[in-house]
Amino acid sequence: MSTPAPWRLPDLVDWFGDGFPFGKGLRSPDAHTIRVEDRLIDHDYELRAELPGMDPDKDMEITIDAGVLTIHAERNEQTKTNGRSEFRYGRFDRSVMLPRNADAEHITASYDNGVLTVTVPLTDQSPSEKTIAIGKGQKAVDQKAIE
Repeated sequence: MSTPAPWRLPDLVDWFGDGFPFGKGLRSPDAHTIRVEDRLIDHDYELRAELPGMDPDKDMEITIDAGVLTIHAERNEQTKTNGRSEFRYGRFDRSVMLPRNADAEHITASYDNGVLTVTVPLTDQSPSEKTIAIGKGQKAVDQKAIE
């Protein structure tokens, strides 16, 4: 069984907020971090993200690249009441490393009551470990590449 995704620097920045050394410089100035929780359930890795008041069809996008799942959401809302208006807007991003045995072809997502749930099936097979032999002496140089 695989373990949940390893900690990443943005997670640590969230813990300490702007008090984290150089914390403000690690984020895009107009991007906010999405709060998430992850867990293993049977043969699935589940990631839940808080995204209240969003429309999953218009405001959210989920991508996977090189074993990294990224949630991108953008809010742009204006409320007008009795001559007064309020804006709520912002861009939200969060990336997590998927477990090594994640089945990226069969990931599903659902949105209910402000919570996005992404379910990643895990394969039974663990990625094979490979040992690399270490040679002695200098690496052979191709003379044609030098010329």
